[in-house]
Amino acid sequence: MSFSDLGLSEAVLTAITESGYENPTPIQAQAIPLILKGKDVIGASQTGTGKTAAFALPSLSQIKPIGKPQILVLEPTRELAHQVAEQFEHYGKHTGCKVALLYGGMGYGKQDEQMAQADIVVATPGRLVDHFYRATMRFGEVKILILDEVDRMLDMGFLPIVRKIVSLCPWNTEDSSRQTLFFSATMPPAIQGFAQWCLHEPESVEIARTSVPDTVNHAFYPVSMDQRDELLLALLERTDFQSVMIFTRTRKEADTVTGMIKGTGHKEVVAMHSDVKQSDRLKALAGFKDGTYNILVATDVAARGIDISTVTHVINYRVPENSEDYVHRIGRTGRAEAEGDAFTILTADELDFAASVENFIDKKIERRKLENFDYVYTALLDDSPAKPVRKKRRPAPRRRRR
Repeated sequence: MSFSDLGLSEAVLTAITESGYENPTPIQAQAIPLILKGKDVIGASQTGTGKTAAFALPSLSQIKPIGKPQILVLEPTRELAHQVAEQFEHYGKHTGCKVALLYGGMGYGKQDEQMAQADIVVATPGRLVDHFYRATMRFGEVKILILDEVDRMLDMGFLPIVRKIVSLCPWNTEDSSRQTLFFSATMPPAIQGFAQWCLHEPESVEIARTSVPDTVNHAFYPVSMDQRDELLLALLERTDFQSVMIFTRTRKEADTVTGMIKGTGHKEVVAMHSDVKQSDRLKALAGFKDGTYNILVATDVAARGIDISTVTHVINYRVPENSEDYVHRIGRTGRAEAEGDAFTILTADELDFAASVENFIDKKIERRKLENFDYVYTALLDDSPAKPVRKKRRPAPRRRRR
């Protein structure tokens, strides 16, 4: 199946062709025809499978520019909102439709200018409501409402305000044709009830929700607790990476790890977490994408949804406390059918978290030793065979921004 078989508009197909894409991913192939039929959709798929395009392409194919919000997309974080807005602009560049990006921490001036002519609004919940009270956002022409990463919005306490926003939109009734697209990696009871309330006879599309992508080669690297930093630096030194994301549990830990890596001579490293100013977070992401930085140290603010297709390696500085975060984190590599490697440093105090991850993905994760590393003995090493990190042929360097 090709994109031209799905019924997308000519303007959208032109943008897809210019991007070099030929065939839809499984979630795109299943979701796009349903969305083009006007169905409400509940979508779930593992990270890196093209979910954003699955809702952006058919949504763009259904509207014409009128200078009023017709598509409304809610995202839990500023980074996700920024990324999704970029994709709508990219895929909609031949449609004439304008995109407004709304999130907090920035002034209203530019956002007000965008809202004056926006056909598509991508927003975080709080700032969207601010614009409603300022009379710069009106919901009367909204035809397609997209709720993305709903489980993340639940975790962040946004569900009450999202419910208010849904209430402001036209309802899908006999007299109204609002379409609602609902994407969530998991469906706890609170979200199930919310979905029943805001969706009308939805169709479900689910693609391998809790599995690790086959394109990711992942393993635990056991070590004694006082050698965690030493092993991290050894993994970086012996891995031929194009770009690597290192995940930490806390903001302080991210800053400490970043400083430690810089101290070894790696200058192309940057930290990203919620204490970093929004403008600097966007610069960090942009620099990581264009090659200015090849190491990004981040908390889970960057684990879900951030689409950087060139990440070749992921390192978990600690085993994630939340099992789902393991899948989301290592899913930053191995995207778009490319291969990637994920290393997770494991110490004795994290065995319960490791067992929880293995139970969640229903698979035993291989334990490995790093060859020629001077280990201090820990019982964790007894069943961990020595194995070198997998080398990759380094691709041609990306051009850096000047």
